Amino acid sequence: MHERNDSLGMTRREAIQRVTALLGGTALAGGDRLLAFSFDGAALDAAMAQGAGAFSAADVALLDEIAETILPETATPGAKAANTGAFMAVMVTATYTETDQQVFRAGIGQLDEACRKANAASFMQASPAQRLALLEALDREQQTATEERANAPRSRAPAAVAARDEPPHYFRMMKELALLGYFTSEIGCTRAMRYSETPGRFDPCAPHAPGDKSWASHA
Repeated sequence: MHERNDSLGMTRREAIQRVTALLGGTALAGGDRLLAFSFDGAALDAAMAQGAGAFSAADVALLDEIAETILPETATPGAKAANTGAFMAVMVTATYTETDQQVFRAGIGQLDEACRKANAASFMQASPAQRLALLEALDREQQTATEERANAPRSRAPAAVAARDEPPHYFRMMKELALLGYFTSEIGCTRAMRYSETPGRFDPCAPHAPGDKSWASHA
């Protein structure tokens, strides 16, 4: 079950700020609606079992594998253990504009088709190495698209306005939600990061050696 992040002392605003920093400072798709949305584990359990909105159970399973490739199991559980695919489906359905939802849903098919062309296998059938190579290529593609969007001329000319208003690349959305879902889950807060439920004191200068996990935020 994907536990609510407020039970772990991290606000959604803090989580979004953290993911925004990880992705270079560009605002996340969904904006204020993503920030304001609240959910519980039961909603995500239902999403995993039945799909959410236009997402089928097969779509959620595919999103889980995409998220797991981005955040694989290592010494700590990966994104799939945190039910991140269900989180992604719920967030797209509940917080994205209709245009962004269409881009995201179409992106699932585009990603799978790109995998078939590159590997003669669907993403679900591809090897971990094939999956990683594909997502690395898509990540480079979305970074270029994001930079072009950010650098569009700041004028009122129709072409400039259209460039700035163009929806984010679908893999950008997937990566944002994978990171947000994982780092607001109980696993992400307590296993991927260091977490102390009842700290004995506030220490703003705690030692942090290279390779140490970051600390999860507290209320």
